[in-house]
Amino acid sequence: MKKFTYLLLFNIAIAFSQAGAPASPYYNGFNWTLTGTNLKNALATKITTTHTNFLTYTPGVWNALKQVDLDPTNTANVLLVYGWENGTDGDVTNDRTRDKDNNGGTNGQWNREHIFAQALGNPDLGQDGPGADAHMLRACDVQRNGTRGNKLYAAGSGNSGNVGANWYPGDEWKGDVARIIMYMYLRYGNQCLPTYVAVGTPVASDANMLDLLLQWNAQDPVSQYEDNRNTYLGNASNSYGQGNRNPFIDNPYLATVIWGGPTAQNRWPTVFLSNADFILAEDITVYPNPANDIVNIETNISVDEIDIITINGQVVQQIKSPVLNNNTYSISNLPKGFYFLKVSSGSQTVTKKVMVN
Repeated sequence: MKKFTYLLLFNIAIAFSQAGAPASPYYNGFNWTLTGTNLKNALATKITTTHTNFLTYTPGVWNALKQVDLDPTNTANVLLVYGWENGTDGDVTNDRTRDKDNNGGTNGQWNREHIFAQALGNPDLGQDGPGADAHMLRACDVQRNGTRGNKLYAAGSGNSGNVGANWYPGDEWKGDVARIIMYMYLRYGNQCLPTYVAVGTPVASDANMLDLLLQWNAQDPVSQYEDNRNTYLGNASNSYGQGNRNPFIDNPYLATVIWGGPTAQNRWPTVFLSNADFILAEDITVYPNPANDIVNIETNISVDEIDIITINGQVVQQIKSPVLNNNTYSISNLPKGFYFLKVSSGSQTVTKKVMVN
């Protein structure tokens, strides 16, 4: 008797915001049935065409950060990216907050940290356009900013600091960093590729995106602080608002829809995204291939049906509503030959090829 196994890894998003729907009127009329590269391109167009107010690096960005980087618990202070405490260890470079007016270039003050380091852009981001985009710039302790310098982001744990020749932003900040880099990639394209600013394995569907950033986006959900700055900057009527939003703050799950990877926080449970009724080719892994006996199908989405089809179009097996059994489903005892495995979820399907020797 044939044995069918199928590995289902689906993380349920538990944090909701924005009343469970895309921000209105910013996203009114947007086509949320898009996936993959089509969604990426549509969002890139959206955040580019709505970016109507371009800030000056000085004084515009300084003033903007005094508005958008305010500590939600004490609006006399700004939050300092990469920081984690306030004076208990005697090292002010580790501070998490600082007086919002104590800014400048002197030790003990805060200045403007380029999350996407200015010199790592190709070409250099400069001090206007991408180099003065407040979605990317964050308040940071002067010395800690200098310590990060132009180091690439890399995997780590705990508080921020050096990881070999690279830089870990800290557990509290890694999601912020990932979402900013994703925004910069969509907004400025080839000038701001994620591979320029971080190290990791490129994802299958897009050699410019790194698995590390998708992991950070999933592991560190959006904070109220991120929401506050995104809402302010998204309103061009505000003194230092740009008019555009960072969609990955609005819903980190958009990164999952575009690039796959670990399932990120889904903040819009009332729209189609919450049902995972989309499939990207990279969401489905078939192994080993070629296979001698057992073929495994692994995915991170809910599957309704698996069809095994010969090269002549004959359906030799049809598995409807596959049931989880010890976290694995597999296909065995298939005759030698070439097959198509069609995996269906909702109205979406992906077909994979497999050879059985």
